[in-house]
Amino acid sequence: MIFPIPVKYYFLSIVLLLTLSTCKKDTPEPIPAVTLPYFPPVGNTNWETIAPSGLGWNTAALTDLYSYLEEKNTRSFLILVNGKIAVEKYFNGHTQDSVWKWNSAGKTLTTATIGIAQGEGLIDIHHPVSDYLGTGWTPMAADKEGLITPYHLLSMTSGINDASELVIRPNLTYLADAGTRWSYHNVFQKLMDVVAETSNETFEDYFTAKLKNRIGMDGYWREGLVFTIYNSTTRSMGRFGLLALHQGTWNGTTIVPKSFFQESIQSSQTINPAYGYLWWLNGKTSYMLPDGQTVYTGTLIPNAPSTLYAAMGAQDQRIYVVPEEDIVIVRMGDAANPTSSDFAVSGFDNELWGKLNAVGIGN
Repeated sequence: MIFPIPVKYYFLSIVLLLTLSTCKKDTPEPIPAVTLPYFPPVGNTNWETIAPSGLGWNTAALTDLYSYLEEKNTRSFLILVNGKIAVEKYFNGHTQDSVWKWNSAGKTLTTATIGIAQGEGLIDIHHPVSDYLGTGWTPMAADKEGLITPYHLLSMTSGINDASELVIRPNLTYLADAGTRWSYHNVFQKLMDVVAETSNETFEDYFTAKLKNRIGMDGYWREGLVFTIYNSTTRSMGRFGLLALHQGTWNGTTIVPKSFFQESIQSSQTINPAYGYLWWLNGKTSYMLPDGQTVYTGTLIPNAPSTLYAAMGAQDQRIYVVPEEDIVIVRMGDAANPTSSDFAVSGFDNELWGKLNAVGIGN
């Protein structure tokens, strides 16, 4: 016996059939493509490029940027985006093969080398320098000398008298207890002696084997009037900037222990929060400059991203690292303002970043 289907169930079944017929199987959302970081090969000059027109930049503003760079005595200018060359410009007879001095921007090479030595167990930056160089490396009383550690040399808080930049023992006299005074001083060079003593080889040999050759840099250290200066091509400066962008890692291989590198780009002390371990840091509430004890309110480079960290040397040698944009920028040349190579007085950094903002970098 067949029972009639109530009308309400008839209509419900029709709706159910229509719903089932129009439903599709759940399709997962496509996974966005991951752009892997690029590293130029070690051992040859090949380096991939990327067109600025494909980066969403205001490419018309590049013309003004290049004119400004040339006007400001620039010899070379390099922008890396995710490791690839987006901009590479040379001025005033400088070429891709020309070698130029890093000046104090090379201090960060010393930082990286100290990090490597600590990672290998050769040193501990919080142990007294006298543990490595022996008591009497300064003319100070032993108790005051014993306060100074590699950390204090890295953070410019050794307390050593800064009246002379010539780093010879008679000049390394006591001015303040280590850790109580920030002063930009060439005494950081004693870190090179620490590496040499603990590795049983010259600083340059250790640096070459542990850092330079591993990331494909060229260049050499040359004794200057008051301290040893690194010299290289612009692209080698870019290679080190790329290592810094990836916090000590090169193409998946750890060169500088990541924990040490991350520590080096944080405020190393509260006296000058814009200073790490020989790295300059943007985005802090105050900063001090190499030429005195004045504390300035505000950020180091207002037009630059707050997360920027930089290697800075006299005559405006620069490596700027902008992690959130995967950008490294290198500038080599003569002083942008010949009457003052001090970055705060010359205003070069902030003016340059204004030009970069117009391109679409660092906004």
